[in-house]
Amino acid sequence: MRRFILLFALLSLIGCSKVTQENYDKLKMGQTYGDVEAILGKPDQCEAVLVAKNCRWGKEPKVITVNFVGDKVILFTSSGL
Repeated sequence: MRRFILLFALLSLIGCSKVTQENYDKLKMGQTYGDVEAILGKPDQCEAVLVAKNCRWGKEPKVITVNFVGDKVILFTSSGL
């Protein structure tokens, strides 16, 4: 029974993506990286060059991309939501 509960809990987490239209709508220009991480969780990928950082959440076809400069959101896009 314990294994069943653990398996159910793990499967529930796997199916619970934060890459949703609702969370995308919470993003705003000027938010900090920490603000975005609180909404979307840890990014799946980030690339940084000097003070610019480009982070991506999700996998195709559902993806949210957020660009930061100096730890502030300057651009965010989505696909497949």
